[in-house]
Amino acid sequence: MAEVVTGEAVVLDLTVARFPSRILALLLDVIVQLVIIFFVATVAFVAGARHLNGASAAAVFLSGLVGVLVGYPVIFETLSRGKTLGKLALGIRVVSDDGGPERFRQALIRALSLVFIEFWLPPFNVIGLPAGLITSMVSAKGKRLGDLFAGTFVIQERVPQRSDLAPAFTVVPPELAQWAQHLELSRLSDQTAAAASSYLRRFYQLVPAARAQIGFQLASAVAAQVSPPPPAGTPPAAFLGAVLAVRREREQARLRARLGAQTQAQWQGARQPQPPAPAQAGPDVPGVPSGTIPYSGPVPLTKASADLTSGGGPPGSAGEGADGSPDQVVTEPDDTVTVGPPERPQGSGGEDYGFAAPF
Repeated sequence: MAEVVTGEAVVLDLTVARFPSRILALLLDVIVQLVIIFFVATVAFVAGARHLNGASAAAVFLSGLVGVLVGYPVIFETLSRGKTLGKLALGIRVVSDDGGPERFRQALIRALSLVFIEFWLPPFNVIGLPAGLITSMVSAKGKRLGDLFAGTFVIQERVPQRSDLAPAFTVVPPELAQWAQHLELSRLSDQTAAAASSYLRRFYQLVPAARAQIGFQLASAVAAQVSPPPPAGTPPAAFLGAVLAVRREREQARLRARLGAQTQAQWQGARQPQPPAPAQAGPDVPGVPSGTIPYSGPVPLTKASADLTSGGGPPGSAGEGADGSPDQVVTEPDDTVTVGPPERPQGSGGEDYGFAAPF
């Protein structure tokens, strides 16, 4: 396992490919390349001999040889982001030192190093091959010479699925329930917690001696990072299981609280009333300031409109009084009349009659 810090300061835990899987992937790629080289040689020296001389056939074969040895890994690793046929079969992949995908320049440097220094071309491979094997075994990321030159390393993509924890290690034992309520876990590192979890997952696969020794070491390391210390006589496996169970419950509680706060904020934002739309100003009216709403009181009417409204008309019409005189009309100086609100009948008891008051 290797910790890789990306350009965005994100720490990635990547599983470095093991040395046997890399050797086997290389052998598979070599077999594929030899088959292609045999085909190129057949075309160059058998079919081409009928139309080419010996020098031309040798040039064709040499060009095909370099194209296969260099072009095969470069093309495959560039298009598949770090995989050749052999690596694809073994579930491994080449990545950059920052955890990103392999680039064309890096694939070309790795291929040239493999051809001219480490494997194919004598006499350099006499020194390059042992040097590459030594650096692969000494380097923390299993880098060969080509990886050192290109800034890459090989990771394992097919990681075996972890076994689940036994039910006894997923809960706090009853005898540690009161102690777990006051447990302080802020100084417990992720690496220590991961080691304890791995130990508990393989607890029943270990022999008793190794189980006791590893359990005591991990329990001591965890006890140095938590407080208060466990009660005297607590088995290491029970102590580790209780610590991991409390850590898991608190992380889940924090996650639920965070999600609940986000949901509540979104719900309150959806229910928040929208501010009323501002009143739209009407068209400009003479004598009314611009941008204000004109007065909506009684509407002045002309004399002709007043006659129609008040029932004025020829004598004897329905708009006249009992003596034949027209209804009372207030005449304005500018020959306009104003019709006021209807008078409320006496003794009406305050009925509204369905009319809306102007104010």
